[in-house]
Amino acid sequence: MRAIIVDDEPKAIELLRSYLNHFSSIELVGTYRNGLKAFEFLSKEPVDLILLDINMPHISGITLSKMLPENVKVIFTTAYSEYAVESYEIQAVDYLVKPINLERFTKSIIRVISSQEQSAEKKNQMIFVKSGFETYRLESASILFLEKDGNYMNYHCMNQKIIARETVQEAIQKLPDNFVQTHKSYIVNLENIKSYTSNELSIGKEKISISETYKNKVLERLENNVSR
Repeated sequence: MRAIIVDDEPKAIELLRSYLNHFSSIELVGTYRNGLKAFEFLSKEPVDLILLDINMPHISGITLSKMLPENVKVIFTTAYSEYAVESYEIQAVDYLVKPINLERFTKSIIRVISSQEQSAEKKNQMIFVKSGFETYRLESASILFLEKDGNYMNYHCMNQKIIARETVQEAIQKLPDNFVQTHKSYIVNLENIKSYTSNELSIGKEKISISETYKNKVLERLENNVSR
């Protein structure tokens, strides 16, 4: 898990850095003393977690948090308690009031790690696909994309293709949230996309169309998924 610290106080940054050293699953990839510099970094590099002060020069932590992709976890760290209600409206993971002790910090980080693990499990949940007289048990992460062909759905997986008699809606209902419909005939696994434009995306050697009907939703999901 990649994390950054954004705080205008050097001592606060060093304290949080020392706390993060206790968690091997978290990689600290940057520290910033103002929100604009942090945002510049975030526009180029993906992160999973931000430890974010609220009162800072140029741009406040609250404002910066509203500019982030929805999949980035935020823990606010501040000397002021009056922003707590607003922070929870933003759906921050936690709100830590300085001075922050290690025990309280640990509870927040464990919450983030647990959430990340649950998300990973959901993305790789098992699904069942009936093909003729056989029923296949598939890891959803192994599915590259689904292609509708008449009354049948073709499951294009990493090592096989499975044909099932089902509708697009029936397929979507059993797939996890990291799948999105891009066209009346295609559903793709966002985790397996290699590249994309506004009109198509690449999965392996295949080019999948993005139709006008689904374009806005698909591009929004792709932008929010880029840090994964």
